[in-house]
Amino acid sequence: MSRPPTRSIHPTHVVVDTNVATTANSANSGADPECVAASAKALQAVMHTGHIFLDDGGLIMQEYRANLNSKGQPGPGDAFMKWVLTHEWSGKRVTRVALTPKQNDPADFDECPVSEGVHYDRSDRKFLAVAHAHPARPALLQSFDSKWWGWQEALRPFGVTIVFLCPSQIAAKHAQKMGQTKK
Repeated sequence: MSRPPTRSIHPTHVVVDTNVATTANSANSGADPECVAASAKALQAVMHTGHIFLDDGGLIMQEYRANLNSKGQPGPGDAFMKWVLTHEWSGKRVTRVALTPKQNDPADFDECPVSEGVHYDRSDRKFLAVAHAHPARPALLQSFDSKWWGWQEALRPFGVTIVFLCPSQIAAKHAQKMGQTKK
């Protein structure tokens, strides 16, 4: 019996959620030093040998710009932002994925997976749509947004994989928010 292929802990051909960069910058309260370090390490791997996927409408870049310093200082997330700006139009390290905004809601996309009973945050739909729309199905890097922990099973049938950089922290945070543990 053959085993399914496994992904490295830090894949380098990815969609990077903004919270990975903000966590690497120590901007997410509650993220422990190990989570901050894991986020920074993942971004470093992407910048060293990786490739990222963005939406063709610029919504992911808009969110990066609103939360990160384009001068590349002072944190690892800001260095990632500068890297993206340096490579975003080369076609070698960044792929722009065409998305189709829904006519009644420009923050939602035809390419966003639909799973019964799951309601994705409007701000997260662009990341989901990019990961789902590209034929390579790049993994989504996620640091400290616990909603994603609850979505992972619903996304699996669509070929969308979420790589959690801080799995024990995010699982505990999700359980706490869902009322499954005491504060």
